[in-house]
Amino acid sequence: MDFVDARRKSQFPRKILLAAGFITLFIFVFKNSPSFSGGSGKFSQHEPGVTHVLVTGGAGYIGSHATLRLLKDSYRVTIVDNLSRGNLGAVKVLQELFPEPGRLQFIYADLGDAAAVDKIFSGNAFDAVMHFAAVAYVGESTAEPLRYYHNITSNTLLLVKAMAAHGVKTLIYSSTCATYGEPEKMPITEDTPQVPINPYGKAKKMAEDIILDFSKTSDMAVMILRYFNVIGSDPDGRLGEAPRPELREQGRISGACFDAARGIIPGLKVRGTDYKTSDGTCIRDYIDVTDLIDAHVKALAHATPGKVGIYNVGTGKGSSVKEFVEACKKATGVDIKVEYLARRPGDYAEVFSDPSKVNRELGWSAKYNLQDSLSIAWKWQKAHRNGYSN
Repeated sequence: MDFVDARRKSQFPRKILLAAGFITLFIFVFKNSPSFSGGSGKFSQHEPGVTHVLVTGGAGYIGSHATLRLLKDSYRVTIVDNLSRGNLGAVKVLQELFPEPGRLQFIYADLGDAAAVDKIFSGNAFDAVMHFAAVAYVGESTAEPLRYYHNITSNTLLLVKAMAAHGVKTLIYSSTCATYGEPEKMPITEDTPQVPINPYGKAKKMAEDIILDFSKTSDMAVMILRYFNVIGSDPDGRLGEAPRPELREQGRISGACFDAARGIIPGLKVRGTDYKTSDGTCIRDYIDVTDLIDAHVKALAHATPGKVGIYNVGTGKGSSVKEFVEACKKATGVDIKVEYLARRPGDYAEVFSDPSKVNRELGWSAKYNLQDSLSIAWKWQKAHRNGYSN
């Protein structure tokens, strides 16, 4: 009993500090939002010649790169993010790059809060939505399936309902090749049967089904982009990938390679060496984030009322994990230590895309190869050892 009481007493100051930290974060977020500082009111009204895009998850790795490209292309952008996976530092970079009134605003909110989502749509005149917000780790999804169904499927339902209620007619949905599971034939086309084998892929497919079923009853313009393994960073070094330290075990292989190269972790853990592939490790299609966002912008430009477009976004070429590691060693100049472990639950042997449809219909093709993407990303990682806290 005395031991329990002592623990409670010792944790009390820690809880106060934690609460103070959250309050400080909350104030910082809103003080750095144009809407907090008075703004121009432009976000609440449609303006001829200006497309206002809501980017959900815009503080995250992919969403922040999308926001950067949209702002460069003269779109008006509102980011909505609960910062559970995103980085406030990325938002600050974007605000510093585009400080003019009426260009960018950040709203701290959770898409699972129906009242907050409705309030956001009521107070803003959106022309389109790019929906990136989602938890997105295969291994984590097998350990926390309910979290994934809530965060991905349920939240997408609330978002689409809000779009319908407020007359927002264009949706660009960030989906994944995980909806295909482990197909019998490669490469994967858009007609490949969707048989996901992990909660992440299942939750994404359910979200797709919600969108597709609703589109049959409306004139919404829908573009669903199923993309493959995302790597790279902004070529000009302004944005990069910076997952929270506690998520490093769940994160992308590129992040793990860079952490090993910088000595943050002792080495790289490769899970699974007994797959039916040329070298026993998984084969994936690695798509550069800049190329990926280019596909989203082209999808937005081609979105047509009452029509649905579904596209695979990948390079069309698969690389094994061992090949990836060798490319990372070359990019970093570090002989990374590799430890080989058992397979990770929910993984599949080989996945790569057939991008011919997106090439043909949207005029899009990947420009960055694996080596170039890793070299660009490594420059950002070296300059941001502590992520955006630098």
